[in-house]
Amino acid sequence: MQADLSNKNLLGINGLGRIGKLTLWYHLQNRHFDGFVVNVGREVGKSLEDILFTITRDSTYGPLHRFLHGCSSSTSEVEIIDEATGTVKVDGLPLKILRKQRNPRDIDWAAEGVRLVIDCTGRFLDPTLPSDNPKGSARGHLDAGAKKVIVSAPFKIKDAAQKTPIDSEMLVYGINHISYDPARHHIISGASCTTTGLAHMIKPLIDTQETSEILTASMSTVHAATSTQSILDSVPTAGTGDLRKSRSVLNNIILSSTGAAKALESIIPEIKQIGFMADSVRIPTNTVSLITLNVTFHTHLTDTGQPIINHHLINDIYKKAAESSQKGLLRYSGKQNVSADLIGDQSAVVIEGHETHSRTGFIHLTTEMLERFGVKGIPEIQIPVTHAKIFGWYDNEFGSYVSCLGKLTEYVDKRMT
Repeated sequence: MQADLSNKNLLGINGLGRIGKLTLWYHLQNRHFDGFVVNVGREVGKSLEDILFTITRDSTYGPLHRFLHGCSSSTSEVEIIDEATGTVKVDGLPLKILRKQRNPRDIDWAAEGVRLVIDCTGRFLDPTLPSDNPKGSARGHLDAGAKKVIVSAPFKIKDAAQKTPIDSEMLVYGINHISYDPARHHIISGASCTTTGLAHMIKPLIDTQETSEILTASMSTVHAATSTQSILDSVPTAGTGDLRKSRSVLNNIILSSTGAAKALESIIPEIKQIGFMADSVRIPTNTVSLITLNVTFHTHLTDTGQPIINHHLINDIYKKAAESSQKGLLRYSGKQNVSADLIGDQSAVVIEGHETHSRTGFIHLTTEMLERFGVKGIPEIQIPVTHAKIFGWYDNEFGSYVSCLGKLTEYVDKRMT
């Protein structure tokens, strides 16, 4: 097996949870990399075969062989080469599974021939932490021999006095990934599933002159369940701030928070000038979530007094983006979809054009109100504003997020020296 991995372009994956496993599936499908080294960091089940059992089956997307080769496929080619070293072949590609180290700095990526690592544990999100942090750090992957590390979640800097280091950057493929600098950026965040979908909804509006004057915006994501929630009601752990995550995910609609608005500021800097709010509502489905985007624009009127911005214009903006700047990443749909229709859809976001709505009104500024802001000599002002509601579907697991993360990974890999 060592001969199989020598002089190969290998991808390292740390963590075999939802995103880790589906990341492996994505790259098995795309065949950009010659092989994989997956660090589980512990023994799983009774044998290496039990890990392969986990890798080749999924309750949401079905068995791996059907995912890769369609419904007519019967089995995946999985061959154990060496139980002791964790070397196997999956669908013809070499895969080595590491089962000893959990701290990134102790995973010997250099010895495994891995230059690029995706950390899918969700644990090492603070790029300011040193590599020798006792609890581990994304920077530890670099000390262990990796040249670049991508974390599959937004950065979370615990010390408010610290800023994102100059060697770290948050990127969403199709939005700001071209700002990646191979000479400078060594720790990269692939943001989150919600931030990815939201960024692709906002970008066409900001890039279009008629809708670029956004006064305020907010979003809610109706989000599928995640593994951070309890299956049944449970006792919260010490220090837990959100007690609702300890309630049964099977039986409840649960209000939650999301860092999508804050992360979006890193992806699209213009958002910092907009009063943007975001929240999340968890529901008992396994994947595919829905963004409800509310945007208030300063609009202009035609000669006949009609607002320039309406739902027809907004839908046309998305149709154009889907065929040009965001082709293959943003999709416009005029159909009446439900969430199951979007499972596995590899668009970053699918605009539900059938439900786009808009209303135009006026902000009435009286003489007294204007004088409070130092504006004198003007009797009153009527400012036309348009409020729009836009819906966007995204498969928060494989389809939207892992696919965009995979494209970002390939982009980074192609530019490594």
